[in-house]
Amino acid sequence: MKPDALVFDAYGTLFDVHSVVRRCEECWPGKGAALSAAWRSKQLEYTWLRSLMRAYRPFSELTRDALEQSCEMLGLPLSPAQEEQLMGEYLRLAIFPDVALQGLPGKKAILSNGSPDMLDPLVKQSGLSFDAVLSVDELKVYKPAPEVYALAVKRLGVTADRIGFVSSNCWDAIGARNFGFRVFWINRGGVPVDRLGVRPDAVLKTFGELREVLR
Repeated sequence: MKPDALVFDAYGTLFDVHSVVRRCEECWPGKGAALSAAWRSKQLEYTWLRSLMRAYRPFSELTRDALEQSCEMLGLPLSPAQEEQLMGEYLRLAIFPDVALQGLPGKKAILSNGSPDMLDPLVKQSGLSFDAVLSVDELKVYKPAPEVYALAVKRLGVTADRIGFVSSNCWDAIGARNFGFRVFWINRGGVPVDRLGVRPDAVLKTFGELREVLR
C-alpha cells in the first residue's frame, strides 16, 4: 500500500551530521572524527534529557551546548570564532548521496528536532522541496515523544496509518512505529534493531531502496 504522505527525519537521514568533520579537523587536526561523534552523541542525549526534565530549549541552543561540552570532554580549546564556524556548518550540512525524492508517492514533509533557526536555512540551501517542514519547536518537546509524530498527522491531514515515516535513527524509527506510522528505517550502518518492543516495518540499507519498496 502506497502511503498518502512520506515524512522524513532530517538530521542523519537526509543530511549528514558528520559532514562537520572537515571543519572540526581544520580546528584540531587528528581530532575531527572524535569531536563529531561526541558532539552528535551529546546533542541527542540533551534532547532526551530535556524532554524528560520538561525543560525544553531550542535545538540550536542544545547543539551549541553539546559542542562546548564535547570540546571540554576532549580537552579541545574552543575559541568564540571556532564555535561560530562550527555552528555555521549545521546550516549547510551535506545531503547524503543516496537521497533522492523524485518518484516517491504522496505529500512529502520533514519532521525534525531542529529548531527553525537551524532547519529552515538548511532546507533552503539544500534544494530539496517539501510540502511542509515541521519542527518540534512548535510543541516544546523532542522526538520520540508521541505528540511530535501526531503533529504530522494534524498538519498534513493524513491519518497515521497512511503516513510513511523515514529515518536513519533507530530510536526515531521505533518511536514513529510505536505511534502508528508505517516506518522505513534506513540502516546505513548495518546495526541491530534496538530492543524496545516494536520494530520498523522495513529495514533498508540505503535511501535509494525506498523507491523500490514503494513501487
